[in-house]
Amino acid sequence: MSVKVHSLDHLVINVSEVARSAEWYRKVLGMEIRVFDPGYGMAPRTSLIFGNQKINVRPRDADKIEWFTADRETAGSDDLCFLTSSTPDEVVAHLGACGVAIEEGPVARQGARGVLRSVYCRDPDGSLIEISSYEDDAA
Repeated sequence: MSVKVHSLDHLVINVSEVARSAEWYRKVLGMEIRVFDPGYGMAPRTSLIFGNQKINVRPRDADKIEWFTADRETAGSDDLCFLTSSTPDEVVAHLGACGVAIEEGPVARQGARGVLRSVYCRDPDGSLIEISSYEDDAA
């Protein structure tokens, strides 16, 4: 029997300032900021909740043992694609209203289910953020 994953539960991003990054994801992408106690006497953690997923926001200089981190925790090295039911024009307008520069888009890109319509920007640390919609999901 082989193992086959079926979905993503959470991922972790490394950031230079947890509060600044969490607020950006809340304001720009509508995510809910949640602080949680990981237990075992560890310091509280910050996560970003959206849909059935979450992103844990880890300080770049977090203790490797306490946080059980990747080998190279570099802020600004992520490349994330988020799906929205908003149209690309709505995404462009929203980013403009938030004062977020558009790196590229709207452009067609290949997604997991087919062609996406994507708009690219950067988070406060410089990670590339792709905000995309499939034609059949757009409002």
